[in-house]
Amino acid sequence: MSSLPAIAIDEVLNQSPAFGDLNLFSTDAVLREAVEREGASLASDNLRSFGALCGSREALEQGRLANETPPRLKAFDEKGHRLDLVEYHPAYHWCMQTSFAQGLHASVWEHLATPGGKPMAGAHVARAAGSYMAAQMESGHCCPITMTSAAIATLQNAAPGLLAGLLPKLLSRRYDARFCPTSQKTAITIGMGMTEKQGGSDVRASTTRAEPITGSTDGTHLITGHKWFMSAPMSDAFLVLAQAPKGLSCFFVPRFRGDGTVNPLRFQRLKEKLGNRSNASSEVELQGVTGMLVGEEGRGVAAIIDMVTLTRLDCIVSSAGLMRLGLANAIHHARHRQAFGRKLLDQPMMEAVLADLALEVEGATALAFRLARAFDHAEDEGEAAFRRLMTPVIKYFVCKVGPAFGAEAMECLGGNGYVEDGLLARTYRELPVNAIWEGSGNIMCHDVLRVLMKEPEAAEAVLEGLTKSAGRDKRLSVALDRAREPLHKPRELDLNARELLEGLATVVAAALLRSSAPPYVSDAYLATRLEGGPRRTYGTGLGRAERRKIIDRAFAG
Repeated sequence: MSSLPAIAIDEVLNQSPAFGDLNLFSTDAVLREAVEREGASLASDNLRSFGALCGSREALEQGRLANETPPRLKAFDEKGHRLDLVEYHPAYHWCMQTSFAQGLHASVWEHLATPGGKPMAGAHVARAAGSYMAAQMESGHCCPITMTSAAIATLQNAAPGLLAGLLPKLLSRRYDARFCPTSQKTAITIGMGMTEKQGGSDVRASTTRAEPITGSTDGTHLITGHKWFMSAPMSDAFLVLAQAPKGLSCFFVPRFRGDGTVNPLRFQRLKEKLGNRSNASSEVELQGVTGMLVGEEGRGVAAIIDMVTLTRLDCIVSSAGLMRLGLANAIHHARHRQAFGRKLLDQPMMEAVLADLALEVEGATALAFRLARAFDHAEDEGEAAFRRLMTPVIKYFVCKVGPAFGAEAMECLGGNGYVEDGLLARTYRELPVNAIWEGSGNIMCHDVLRVLMKEPEAAEAVLEGLTKSAGRDKRLSVALDRAREPLHKPRELDLNARELLEGLATVVAAALLRSSAPPYVSDAYLATRLEGGPRRTYGTGLGRAERRKIIDRAFAG
C-alpha cells in the first residue's frame, strides 16, 4: 500500500486565487500619487469608487464577454435592403455605459455648458486616471470614448457653431446605443475616418472627394470615396478627411441626414484584428454622403490635429494602464504560487523581474500623468512646449515598451498566462494597437523632428525645467546633457530619431521619478535605465535595489 497522501484527482492545489474584486485605485499607490501630484486630488474619492467598479469581478467578466463575442456586421436585412449596422454583445454596451457614467467621453469639456465656464482643476489628469482604470476593465470600448472626447476639441476650435448644437448630447452621461437621428438620442458619440488603402499614415494621399452642394450656405458637401479604417462604426457621426476643391479638408459626417434618412456609409467588412476585438473597425465606402465642412477648406489636417493629439494622450494612458494590469496579475500570482519549495516571489530571479517590471510601470505612469497635466495648463507657455514636444516622444516610448512588457508579465504566470481563460493573453493582444493607432513609431519620430526644426526653443524649455528638478544628481545631470546635445541638430537626426526619442523619454521619466518617487524607486530606475550596458530583457541590473519594497509599492492587493 502506498504511503503517499491521498489526493482527490480533481482537487486544485498551488494555484493563485482568481484576480478580481480589487480596487484599481486603492491598490495602486503610483496612480494615487500621480493624481495628487499632477493636480487632480479633488477627484480622488470619485476615482476610488470608479476603481472599485473597474476592478470588480463583474466588470472583468463583462470585459471577457465583450471580447469573446466580437461585433458582427449586418450589411443587409432579409429582403436585401441595406442596413449597415454593427451588432455588439450586451457586455460591450455595459462597458460603454460604465465609462459614460464616469464621464470619460466628455468630462474635460463640461465647463462649455456654462457661458464663460472654466475647466475643473486637473480635469485632464482626473479623466486620465479614469481612463487608466477603464482600460484595465476592458480596453476596446475606450476607442469611441476617446474619439468622442477628442472630437470636441476639434469642433470647439474649428466649428464652434456646430458644436453648440451638439453639446448637450455630447456631454450627457446617459449612454444611448440606439441607431436613430441625433435629435432622438440622449447622448451621442463621434468617430473618425482618416486612413485609406493607398495612404495609411500619409493622410494627404487621400482620394476621397468632397464636392460642395450647389446653393448650400452651411458648408455642406457630398463626399465620395473609401476609408480603410473607420473604428467604432456605430458612432453617431465622424470627422472625415476628404479632398475638397481647395485641398484636403475636414468634414463632420453624421449617420443620419437632416431629413432623417440614413447617410450612405456602406460598411464593406469588419477588420479581423489581432486584439481590440470588442471594438469594431470597419472598411467603409462613402457613396455620396452628406458632410459639413469643419474649419477652413484645404486645412483639414490643421482642423483635425487637436483630435489626433488628444487621442495620442489616451493611447499613452491606455498602454500604461494595461501594463499596470499585467504587473498586478504577475505580482498577485507570484505571491501565491510555489515552485521548488518556496513562493515565486521569494525566488531572487523572479523578484528581480517583478521589480524591474514595476519600475517600467512607474516610469510610464509618471510620463503619462505629467503629460496630462500639460493639457490642463494649455495657456502656460512652458506647459504648451512640453505638450508639443513630449506628446509624440511619450507616445512613442510608452506604447513601444508595452508589448514586450506584456510578454514578460505573461511569462511570470507561465502557461496560465498564455491561455485565454485569464486576463493576460487578452492584455498582450491589446498592447500593440496603441503603438500603431494615431501614428506609428516612425510618424512620432517625424513629428518630434518637425517640432525641433520649427521650435527649437520648445525642447530647450523642457530640458531646462528638468535640469532644475535634477538637483545635484550627477547621473541625471549627465543624462540630460547627453539628451540635449543632439536636439540642436534635427536635420541630422532622421536615421537616429528612434534612439533620440527613447533616450529623451527615459531621461524625462528618470527626472520625474527623481523628484517624486521614493529614493529606492528612483535610484533603481536611474541605475537600470541611465547606467550600465544596453538592456534587452527584464530582471537585470537590480542587484543592489530594494526589490521587495518596489514590488510592494506597485500592488497592494
